[in-house]
Amino acid sequence: MKIGIIGAGNIGGNLTRRLTALGHEVSVANSRGPQTLTALAEETGATPVTVVEAARGAEIVVVTVPLKAVPDLPSGLFDGAADGVAVIDTGNYYPRQRDGRIAAIEDDGLTESRWTERHIGHPVVKAFNGTFAQDILDRPLPAGDPGRMALPVAGDDEAAKRKVRELIDALGFDTVDAGGIDDSWRQQPGTPVYGLRDGVEAVTKALAEASPKRTPEFSG
Repeated sequence: MKIGIIGAGNIGGNLTRRLTALGHEVSVANSRGPQTLTALAEETGATPVTVVEAARGAEIVVVTVPLKAVPDLPSGLFDGAADGVAVIDTGNYYPRQRDGRIAAIEDDGLTESRWTERHIGHPVVKAFNGTFAQDILDRPLPAGDPGRMALPVAGDDEAAKRKVRELIDALGFDTVDAGGIDDSWRQQPGTPVYGLRDGVEAVTKALAEASPKRTPEFSG
């Protein structure tokens, strides 16, 4: 597939490494410009591009930027993407550590990914937000292995969610359907599933045990 990755930090960089190794055509962008991605491109064979170019023709786009940077993404970013493009949102809201207070999340009760959707103008599938970046490289296992990790995946577009779950399976991880984007608070920071390294049963249980109340550490 043609895959665009917007954000070349820990998650974006390691997804670039794995997805190129699987044979996908990967374009990667960051806020500082393609000239800063030379080393990653040489290591992986990915194509360094601008943010707008990362989405052009892409069947899947991964948005993995700090939440506070989401409103700065170009308008109409996905206009040139492939029909039925699936947009993966890996983002998390860290008000005290990085993002500042966002009233729509804190006061209006929007899930982090619903807030992101409204800014980028496209439905998203929430995945990888509670995954340790190094695990993307170190913990893939074949389907059926009893030690295989499972990742929660939330989204309203069932076709896009299915496409993302198939990609995650190819990367070496099981998935658990975590519902729609309005249910995605179950996998936000501070919930039992956030950072959980376990299989389908444990992830399903952790999602069920989540509380919508934000913990003090992740409140502004």
